[in-house]
Amino acid sequence: MAQPTTTAAAWPDEPEPLSLDTAPVPAYGSGSLADLLPTLAAGLGVPGFEPLISELAPADRICVFLIDGLGWEQVRAHPAEAPFLASLLGTSRGGTGRPLTSGFPATTATSLASVGTGRPPGEHGLTGYTVRDPDTGQLMNQLRWRPWTPPHVWQPYPTVFELADAAGVHTAQVSSPAFQDTPLTKVALSGGTFHGRLSGEERMDLAARRLAEADRALVYTYYSEVDGAGHRFGVDSDAWRGQLMHADQLVQRLAEQLPARSALYVTADHGMVDIPFDEESRIDFDEDWELRAGVALLGGEGRARHVYAVPGAEVDVLAVWREVLGDRFWVAGREEAVAAGWFGPHIDERVYGRIGDVVAAAHDDVALTASLAEPHESAMAGMHGSMTAAEQLVPLLEVRT
Repeated sequence: MAQPTTTAAAWPDEPEPLSLDTAPVPAYGSGSLADLLPTLAAGLGVPGFEPLISELAPADRICVFLIDGLGWEQVRAHPAEAPFLASLLGTSRGGTGRPLTSGFPATTATSLASVGTGRPPGEHGLTGYTVRDPDTGQLMNQLRWRPWTPPHVWQPYPTVFELADAAGVHTAQVSSPAFQDTPLTKVALSGGTFHGRLSGEERMDLAARRLAEADRALVYTYYSEVDGAGHRFGVDSDAWRGQLMHADQLVQRLAEQLPARSALYVTADHGMVDIPFDEESRIDFDEDWELRAGVALLGGEGRARHVYAVPGAEVDVLAVWREVLGDRFWVAGREEAVAAGWFGPHIDERVYGRIGDVVAAAHDDVALTASLAEPHESAMAGMHGSMTAAEQLVPLLEVRT
């Protein structure tokens, strides 16, 4: 299957017809989240990295601020709630504003691993919210790390932070204290020193101070509540808009404290879409005998499913899923998804069996829920994971001093 040549800047809103040949593919190697830190590390002189995002100029002190759940389209649609972020969409403050693609699936565990390792999902191996562990046959939740699996066996590559720290770059993470010792942090974001702060304001102030402590610095900081409000109330809610306003204020607070020769990059792990609460929009796998037939395990999440078939039933499951969902989802067999580049240009051998026998990515505002197995996730107002522009495009906004 030929891979589409879609770039982040020209992501299609409504690819027609709905087929695998027209499915947009993340811009791995030139404009994805996995390309950001390698580009910044190259500018800091860290050996082994190349500037994959060509328009980013080097800086001596770099801060990456990741706002969980803040898509490029959501920033553009809410200039009144986020005036500072909106001002960074152009070049009025001496920076640049453009979208990146998050990678597939557009979900937190996958994206954070792509950011931190500088590698696409097919290499780092966190290929979804939940995926099958080929060694045990169980579903592994890669965000909550359940059941527990040795972190550096699951994801063996060093992070860009670790390599930068080893090269003499002053490296730090400033985030919630709750994340300091999690397996996801260990495999995706470790390296240098970790500084836990409860409030967003404390994180911004400390991130600026850590930048100023060395001639070469790489600092990462994080805010999660935009995503939380979107999941609970939807991205069309007052609660979500309130969180966007707060995130905008945090970005401005950090930008105004940047030391000389610094660059601040604001980005995100994914966007989000609201899914209506009706039977047409929320297809319940646990209540659909046709979709359940021949399926041993259902992984992923509502808008990006990994489907693991009973041995011998793979062809039949793919055919049924295409028949039932093919007008609303991109539905691919494992080999098709791999060949199309959904998970990157290369798939490590240890990762191959984590990908579903069938992979289903939502095109319309629809989700495949599992009300019995996943009651919490199934009740979310806002969801993400697929390859639509609203989920896949994330901002790359720059402030330089």
